[in-house]
Amino acid sequence: MSETAKAGKTGLQQGIQLCRVCFKNSNQKQHPDICPNCSNPISLRKKNSLQKTWALLLTAVMFLIPANIYPITYLLKNSTLYPDTIFSGILSLIDSDMKIIACIVFIASIVVPILKIIGLAAITIAVHFKYKLDPKKQFIAFSFIEWVGKWSVLDLFVISLMVAVFDKGNLLSVYPGIAASSFTLVVLCTLLAANSFDTRLIWDAQNNE
Repeated sequence: MSETAKAGKTGLQQGIQLCRVCFKNSNQKQHPDICPNCSNPISLRKKNSLQKTWALLLTAVMFLIPANIYPITYLLKNSTLYPDTIFSGILSLIDSDMKIIACIVFIASIVVPILKIIGLAAITIAVHFKYKLDPKKQFIAFSFIEWVGKWSVLDLFVISLMVAVFDKGNLLSVYPGIAASSFTLVVLCTLLAANSFDTRLIWDAQNNE
């Protein structure tokens, strides 16, 4: 049976927990582990949410370095390999008068991952140390970070497209470099970090619970 939550108090304060499968409320004391509505595992908050978020963010930071240092693509032209990092690739696009594409790649490959890591880290720190910040603004910032972070895969899509389009044997081909794997891991780690973070902790931090 679904419990009715009262406005003005968090579910934690009322002893009510939300099932993330059937999205119905239940009494935490009566049903501490199993949802009475759909029989799936249930808990007041995502278990070890902050620890998982921190671990994934730190992993993303570690892979962000090789993603920007090592070549992300190799252009094979007339039997000669030309490596390109993310930044040199952007400069090549600018030199080729493709400034709009260069701008998109710059935002998707450099700006978005870095801002996402910084934003998630800032919110996680605020929750961890229970800083008195506006929870609505934190939630809006988190929602924006989560939404815009999905566009990070655009760069991987561009690489896949280039590999498929420029496959002309030994005359002209494009191969993904080691940075492509690192960048993929950065994108995955930031996506999983956002997914691991329990936004209800933002309100818990304001109530010192």
